[in-house]
Amino acid sequence: MLLQLHVKNLALIREAEIDFSEGLNILTGETGAGKSLLLGGMSMALGGKVSKEMLRDGADYALAELVFSSDRPELLKKLEELDIPAEDGQIILSRRLSGNRSVCRLNGETVSASVLREVSSLLIDIHGQHEHQSLLNKKKHLEILDLYAGERLAPFLKSLKESWESCRALEKSLGETGLGETERLREQSLLEYEIREIEEAQLTDGEDEALEQTYRRMVNSRRILEALGTVRQLCEEDEGSASELTGRACREMNAALQYDEELSPLAEQLGEIDALLADFGRELTQYMEAMEFSEQDFHDTEERLNLINHLKAKYGRTVGDILASVKEKQERLDFLQNMEQRRSALEEEHARAKKKLAADCEAAHGIRVQAAQELSERMLEELRELNFLDVRFEIAIRETGEPSAAGWDDVEFLISTNPGEPLLPLARIASGGELSRVMLAIKTVLADQDAIDTVIFDEIDAGISGRTAQKVSEKLAAIGRSRQVICITHLAQLAAMADSHYLIEKSAEGSGTATHIRLLTGDEVTEELARILGGAEITGAVRDNAREMKALADQFKGKTFQ
Repeated sequence: MLLQLHVKNLALIREAEIDFSEGLNILTGETGAGKSLLLGGMSMALGGKVSKEMLRDGADYALAELVFSSDRPELLKKLEELDIPAEDGQIILSRRLSGNRSVCRLNGETVSASVLREVSSLLIDIHGQHEHQSLLNKKKHLEILDLYAGERLAPFLKSLKESWESCRALEKSLGETGLGETERLREQSLLEYEIREIEEAQLTDGEDEALEQTYRRMVNSRRILEALGTVRQLCEEDEGSASELTGRACREMNAALQYDEELSPLAEQLGEIDALLADFGRELTQYMEAMEFSEQDFHDTEERLNLINHLKAKYGRTVGDILASVKEKQERLDFLQNMEQRRSALEEEHARAKKKLAADCEAAHGIRVQAAQELSERMLEELRELNFLDVRFEIAIRETGEPSAAGWDDVEFLISTNPGEPLLPLARIASGGELSRVMLAIKTVLADQDAIDTVIFDEIDAGISGRTAQKVSEKLAAIGRSRQVICITHLAQLAAMADSHYLIEKSAEGSGTATHIRLLTGDEVTEELARILGGAEITGAVRDNAREMKALADQFKGKTFQ
């Protein structure tokens, strides 16, 4: 369950912290007090989309943090896969927004927003203000049915996706074999020419770099030889050269060594210098002799380099790239030369893949039909408890015969809310308030299915009032017996059912405005219910009504859940 929400520098909220409890947690407040900001803070910490406008004016950063407690095996396994410890089943999700940067953490470890979303999907389910409108889209109906079918359907959906992708890949390959004879021969001829051109060059990997170095040396040979000639004169040819001076120094050192053996290390060092100079002179001479080349050598090097550069311009940046392109071209040429045989083999493989795809679609359809019957019965029970007195509800499944990655089923929710009325698509007859209740029924059934510990409803009461509002409040209270429910509402009937009631209020602070959240106790609860019930002035009669409403709610919970 969700233990705590902590937000800082989030729009109107300077800093707020809420400790949530088990059961039904209700949040109320005046319009514009900041209720949506709290949900935005939760969404931010759960890895949802967030904009820099969420940052409080004048603040350097915004922070949202959620603390959960859970021992669900799937969650603990996921954390273990991520190598993130979870001591005593505590999970802390946090996100810090600073300018255009966002830093996400899970139990103190830096993670991506996608990891936060993946982990949070095992912890909490949020129903936003307008989510019930998604029921107007039939694609949502298929998604809900598949969620209900759960593990029964999952292996078939996986196989179905693989079969679909296999068919698509084979269709693409078949498309490539659809060249006309003239076009095929033209491409084949071009490939043969290109392969021959590259192979006749007899390239070796790295040859271009060695040739460029040799060519550069040849082009600059005169300057190089002039410089090296000067070096040789200074080192060994001219009178007073380094070699002559070092030799004379060695002779003088050896003469001094006769009188003092402690000069031996110095004499050895000087001898090494003399030997190095001699070795240097021999290697310098060898290099200068190797620099001699004929005009033909220069021409051949230049021609070879021009050929390689020409091939580079056509086939790749390096000789390695050119050689790799030969392999690709040869594979394509083999494909074209054997295209008819290849097409025949692909057609057979595609036929088998289509047959398997159809079998997977049929298997998924069978499971969906069974799940649809179960879900329809569960939905009827929930809808009747939500003041749909003469309701009928069915899930229609039609096989389109046109497979996709999700199968070939077209799923649509059908409903009749009045006696004698035919079953019609949900989108054609349901009002906003009815859609809210249908979504609440769906959330109730799916919550039982996946055992999510925490469910959040943001203004699930949209478009309802009176007896219907009372039924919705009783349903939320019932859900709160088996899991934690957090509900943002404007209805007194829902607020009266709270196990914990929080007030969100806005007040002026200095030259600005700030939002605060606090847990209500005792008469504060009655006063807030009276505010929701009352108009411009809260009279004694309104307060009496609020006290009676709270007493009746407590009585209902006591009798129903004892």
